[in-house]
Amino acid sequence: MALDIGGSHVEYGIVYRDRLLAKDTIAVRHPLLTALLPQLEAGLHALARQSAMDPTQMAGVAVGICAIVHEDGSILATNGKYDDGVGFNFPRWCETRFGLPCKAENDTRLALIGEHFAGAAKGFDDAVLVTLGTGIGGAVLLGGKLLRSGSRKAGGLAGHLGVDWKGRVCTCGNRGCAEAEASTVSLNAICREHTGYRRSMLAEKMGAIDFETLFAAVDAEDAVACEVLEHCVGVWAALTVTLIHAYDPQVIVFGGGVMQRQEWILPRIRDHVNRHAWAQKGSVSIVPSLLGPAAALLGGLPLLQGNV
Repeated sequence: MALDIGGSHVEYGIVYRDRLLAKDTIAVRHPLLTALLPQLEAGLHALARQSAMDPTQMAGVAVGICAIVHEDGSILATNGKYDDGVGFNFPRWCETRFGLPCKAENDTRLALIGEHFAGAAKGFDDAVLVTLGTGIGGAVLLGGKLLRSGSRKAGGLAGHLGVDWKGRVCTCGNRGCAEAEASTVSLNAICREHTGYRRSMLAEKMGAIDFETLFAAVDAEDAVACEVLEHCVGVWAALTVTLIHAYDPQVIVFGGGVMQRQEWILPRIRDHVNRHAWAQKGSVSIVPSLLGPAAALLGGLPLLQGNV
């Protein structure tokens, strides 16, 4: 069984080798772990019955969560999501609720494991995954193994690498982080602070502006939307060069909801990299995720087997 606990929704499923036998999704309105766990327990048992699988015969439970996770499977730190879960130990919960062993990891790291196992990073020993969504996530694989440090932050803070030292204040306390400059969490403020906002069709939007709204305005040739999107792509491109210089990957995989418009985004990032990265032209493949939302779930088996 595998869980991918994100800030806005949770994907969970039953995995057999490189296939999902069954899966389901829970929307998360208020990211509190204590409120979510009973739903996940019931949902996983329901999927096991649906798949005619006996939980006691399964290899275990793999958990990915948008947090920094200790090697013992407990949550070390969060950044405004599931703050009530700091210190919570997933292996103890799984043993109590399912009678199964468990391994837990940061959700983006688990997604990179999945892409390496059965997706866009398969066949590469040195890979980086960047997820563009509510925030910006990152994970690094070097020599076929996840990059991990004692505090579990190494390679996992792509969204908190600086791209503008005079930029916006980030939720992490830094200034000018990629996440603060070009993610859904900051997009609404970026648009509304634009000098031409009141003349833009974006001003007609009720509620927060997301990338779906932004792309719709770009398609309508709204000048402000086009400028904001160019700004975001510039941030992502600069971040990509930084990741290449930091980790020397063979491939960088981009995932997350923003990649629904990959045909618009990735060519511009590739062009920037070819012009600015200290790397031979074309030596780093810049590709979209092949597994999408299933990446973290399919990373569950390699994680449990200790192959990463």
